[in-house]
Amino acid sequence: MLTNTKIIQIILSVMLLWSCSQTTIINNDESTSSTKKTIVKTGLDVLLENYLDKLYNKNLALVTNHSGLDMVGESNVLRFLNLDSINLVKIFTPEHGFTGLIPDGEVIEHDTVLQLFPPIISLYGKSKKPTLEMYKDIDLIIYDIQDVGARYYTYINTLGLVMEAAGEANIPVIVLDRPNPIGNEVEGPILDEYYKSFVGQYPIPIRYGMTIGELAKMIVGEKMIDPIAELIVIPMQNYQSNFFYNETNLPWTNPSPNIPNLETAIIYPGFCLFEATNVSEGRGTYSPFIQIGAPWIDANILISLLNKQNLPGVIFKQTQFTPVSIATMSKYPKFENIQCNGLEINIINRNDYNSILTGVTFLWAINKLYPNKLILNKESMERLWGSNQLIMQLKEGCTPIEIVNSFQDDISYFQEIRNKYLIY
Repeated sequence: MLTNTKIIQIILSVMLLWSCSQTTIINNDESTSSTKKTIVKTGLDVLLENYLDKLYNKNLALVTNHSGLDMVGESNVLRFLNLDSINLVKIFTPEHGFTGLIPDGEVIEHDTVLQLFPPIISLYGKSKKPTLEMYKDIDLIIYDIQDVGARYYTYINTLGLVMEAAGEANIPVIVLDRPNPIGNEVEGPILDEYYKSFVGQYPIPIRYGMTIGELAKMIVGEKMIDPIAELIVIPMQNYQSNFFYNETNLPWTNPSPNIPNLETAIIYPGFCLFEATNVSEGRGTYSPFIQIGAPWIDANILISLLNKQNLPGVIFKQTQFTPVSIATMSKYPKFENIQCNGLEINIINRNDYNSILTGVTFLWAINKLYPNKLILNKESMERLWGSNQLIMQLKEGCTPIEIVNSFQDDISYFQEIRNKYLIY
């Protein structure tokens, strides 16, 4: 006879298998490359091998989603449920839900219609910050989600709010470390806290070059939130800070619907800015952020101007695409069912490529060519950029290099602070 626990395990297994079948994409360039891979153990693997005693006799809450996999691709939820000595009583999930298939920005009031135990509770609905009632009878909170490495990616803001609420409830937090898939480079301006939002909570650059564990230590150590009872970061083994994700053995699972591969993750920090414009950022296609366009763009003229800028590590190719609603990626994208003309971004050297410089140069070029067509959403752009400076600099006619140079001192200051919290 099947026990209730076994039934739950079967249901969760089916949910996760279905999620992986929808979200995991093998990128031929990555899977067949000669890139040497290092056997990296995630914080989850290290915890299960060496520190299970920290979990004994405690009621656990796990903050996770489909990306919480061990080094061989098994779910953290299933690993915990299979251990008789572990009492997992609650699961919290971020934007995109437990399966990672809910489109960006879509509110999730109930993560699953199934009456499961442990219950799955959304932190992307009425409550983005756990309430004291949600933490009732919880002794320890574990955070285990794959990050992307960009400030406006909301998982890091869920981390901060989970820790903040844990401090108020006097509950310790364990963060299971995972790679920053796009390495340790730092790009972009520091967030001005006047422009704080759920796509930017902390005074860090757009690309901050830290793992989720290192960032958690900084958030607590620099008092970006009120003090918490205890923060424990379980580091990875054999990881180096300059690794790109495919330099590890870890299986790639789309961290969210519109980051289908590593190349997209590398491009994303600079090209997410187009979400605050009336130019399509490629949502509604299977190549989001890698292609940018609008019906009124002349791709010949745009590529000619961009090629004159000699941007490092990248080339551009003319393309046409027609955004459509995709249930598990983007609903009602810009220019739905209308053909867009634009360019595709192709990284040829990811070590030289600068995502923020490239994204800003694209924006500058379109603004220069189509000043009467391009519309910038002031509030959205300020939230993403983290200040009002980008809009002002574009209006003043600043070049992309001038824009990027304007925050280099801030980056240097951030890196000095960052050094205190680096693990690898």
